[in-house]
Amino acid sequence: MIPAVRSRVTSLHVFCAVLIGAIVARPMIVDALSAPVLRTAATVFVAVCVQALPFLVLGVVLSGVIAAFLSPAALRRVLPGHPAAAVPVAGAAGLVLPGCECASVPVARRLIGQGVPDAAALTFLLAAPAVNPVVLVATAVAFPGEPGMVGARFLGSLATACVMGWLWQRAGRAEWIAGQARRRTPAPTGAGRWTVLAETARHDLVSAGGFLVLGGLAAATLSVLVPPAWLDALSGQLVLAVVVMALLAVVLALCSEADAFVAASLSTLPLLPRLVFLVVGPAVDVKLIALQAGTFGRAFVVRFAPATFVVAVLCAVGAGLLVFGGVR
Repeated sequence: MIPAVRSRVTSLHVFCAVLIGAIVARPMIVDALSAPVLRTAATVFVAVCVQALPFLVLGVVLSGVIAAFLSPAALRRVLPGHPAAAVPVAGAAGLVLPGCECASVPVARRLIGQGVPDAAALTFLLAAPAVNPVVLVATAVAFPGEPGMVGARFLGSLATACVMGWLWQRAGRAEWIAGQARRRTPAPTGAGRWTVLAETARHDLVSAGGFLVLGGLAAATLSVLVPPAWLDALSGQLVLAVVVMALLAVVLALCSEADAFVAASLSTLPLLPRLVFLVVGPAVDVKLIALQAGTFGRAFVVRFAPATFVVAVLCAVGAGLLVFGGVR
C-alpha cells in the first residue's frame, strides 16, 4: 500500500502566493499608492531605513569585533571599577565611535553580554549617536551662523547620557533587561576570531533589522499626521514649541547625522526648541524604542524610554539657557 503524501505549506509557497496576488492586483496597488499621503509616507519610510541601515551595519560589525577580539577582562580594565565612575568614561567613548542610534543598540547589547556594567553600556548607547564627531560636524554645517548650537547640543546630549547612566545605576534593576541581552552569542567549536565576528554580526543584524523596519513604518505613519502649518504657529509660544519639538523628534525618528539639517530648516522657531529636537531625537524615538524593545525587552523600554525623554528635554533646555545665555 502506497502511503499518502502529506502536503505541507512552506515559506516558498507563501512567497509564490503573495507574488501571484501582487501581479494580479497590480493595477489596484498602483492606484492606491498614488495617493499623496501614501507617497509621502513611503518616502519617509525609505529615507529612515536608507539613512539608518549603513549605521546599523556598522554597529553590528563593531558588535562582532567586540565579541571576537575584546575579552570581558580587557573591557573591565578600560572602565573604572566603580559603576558611577564608569558612566562618564562610557559617555566620552561616544566621541571616538561614530554611529547613529541604530548602531548603538547592538553595541550596547554586546557590551552588557561581555560583562560591562549596565549603567555604562546604556550611557554609551545614548552618547554614541549624539556626541560623535560626525554629528557635531553636521550640526556645525547646518548652523553656520550659530556656533553655539554645536556646544549646546554636545553638552545637552552628554548630560542626558550621563544622567540616565547614573539614574540606572542607582534605581535600575537587572531583571528589567531581558535575559537574551545578557547572553553571549556562542561561538562554533574550533571557530576562529573572524568566524565569531561574522556569526555575531549576522545574528545581530537579523535581530535588529526587523525592528528597524517596524520603527520605520511607525515613523512614516506618524510623520504624515503632523501638518507643516502647525510649526509656523509655534514661533511665539516657547514652552509649547519645546514640547511639540520634543514629541516631533520622537515620531520623525531621523538619523542623528541628518536631523540637524531638518532643524535648521525650521527657521521660524527659536533656537531653544530646535536644540530640544536635536537632543531628544538621538536619545528616544519610535525607531529606537522598537530596537530597544527587541533587544532589551518590553520591561526595559517601558521604563527607560519615558525617563530618557524627560531627562533629555530638561538637559537640552538647561544646556540651551547656559550656552545661549538665555532664551533664543
